[in-house]
Amino acid sequence: MLPSGPFSGLLTDLYELTMAAGYVQNRFEARATFELFVRSLPRRRNYLVAAGLEQALDFLENVRFSPEDISYLRALPFFHHVHSEFFDYLAQFQFTGDVWALPEGTIFFPGEPLLRVTAPIAEAQLVETSLLSILHFQTLIASKAARVTSAAAGRPVVEFGSRRAHGMEAGVFAARAAFVGGCEGTSNTFAGRRFGIPVYGTQAHSWIMAHEAEAEAFRDFLNVFPEQSTLLVDTYDVHEAIEKIIALGRKPAGVRLDSGDVLADSLWVRKRLDQAGWNDVQIFASGELDEDRIEVLLRSGARIDAFGVGTALSTSADSPYVGVIYKLVEVDTGDAVRSAAKFSQEKITYPGRKQIFRFTGEEGKFSSDVIGLDGESFPAGNPLLVPVMREGKRLEAPGKDPSATIEKARNRFLADRAHMPARILGFHAAEPPFPVRYSSQLEELHNQVRLAVAKTARSG
Repeated sequence: MLPSGPFSGLLTDLYELTMAAGYVQNRFEARATFELFVRSLPRRRNYLVAAGLEQALDFLENVRFSPEDISYLRALPFFHHVHSEFFDYLAQFQFTGDVWALPEGTIFFPGEPLLRVTAPIAEAQLVETSLLSILHFQTLIASKAARVTSAAAGRPVVEFGSRRAHGMEAGVFAARAAFVGGCEGTSNTFAGRRFGIPVYGTQAHSWIMAHEAEAEAFRDFLNVFPEQSTLLVDTYDVHEAIEKIIALGRKPAGVRLDSGDVLADSLWVRKRLDQAGWNDVQIFASGELDEDRIEVLLRSGARIDAFGVGTALSTSADSPYVGVIYKLVEVDTGDAVRSAAKFSQEKITYPGRKQIFRFTGEEGKFSSDVIGLDGESFPAGNPLLVPVMREGKRLEAPGKDPSATIEKARNRFLADRAHMPARILGFHAAEPPFPVRYSSQLEELHNQVRLAVAKTARSG
């Protein structure tokens, strides 16, 4: 689970391997640039949050083809006529390319490159599937977490979704991405150890039900965790549970509401705890929550201090995928550099290596983005893509303290969110959306490539 050593080169789609075989066997040794970006926003989203870069770079540094991998490929009918030099190539395979990327936690928009890969074309092709998978999932979850934490309006949100995630590894990486997207921590202890994320937990209804008396369950838990107990009070009757806790005379850190009328219960519980002089006991809410329900609860006056969000967060339930793509934008044969673009209806791409320039308005809020060509200059625009890998090696080695890396990403997101216009942070389609345009130089190159492609098509 979650390997940190070699990754199998078979973590890809078959057509990546067939194309790579074609490149190797035909001696097509061009250096290619691919860009990974999102074509359009998912439903009800106004922005996305970059996440997963650390794992993407780890993959690029450690992807290899084992002898067993190569034996498997040799036996496939697809490869019966492929020359042995391709399998020799795989045996020595190591990514040697350069990578530019958006730092994790950066807010970005459709059309803006999340990652730019320049490498020998077979290498760049073979890593496509895994890069898409890694960056897609964590960006999806970080973007969902951004909405949930925005709805909480400064109250802590803990990621609770491991048990509903699409597999054990998904639960771990969902916890990581949710932290980047503003969550306070996670219930997943493996993610806590692996990434240095704060971990939180309370108790399940089974703990209460395992005891003959509810008060006994509360007392036993307080005996073990005298300073950190958050007691679950909705197993039977919320009012009775609160009275039993007060009667014990031992103040917990908090109480949790997981079902029922959370709004009404939170108001009653807060009033009763305050009457007991327990003003600092927190009320924690969980149970099928998402950004919409949290927003309604708080707008209605619910007295809730923190939230636990599970299924809706770890699966991005309302919008479970992003249309992330990886497209060729430049081919350098050594003799000539050719910009590449796609012109099929509804799937148009722009050619050339790109940079994103972000502009800030007079009030300190981000005002617009320009997608330009790498090498362009906009004195008032802040370039967002930064170099992260050269010749297959990270420019910044992973630190011994993983919490420093992920905390930096989380802080970057929080800073970006603070600089976004209020309408972009809403939960429905913003009008107008955040302005993103292509530079005049990029538009000119796009037109030149379109004319060249049309000319080639006419000539056969």
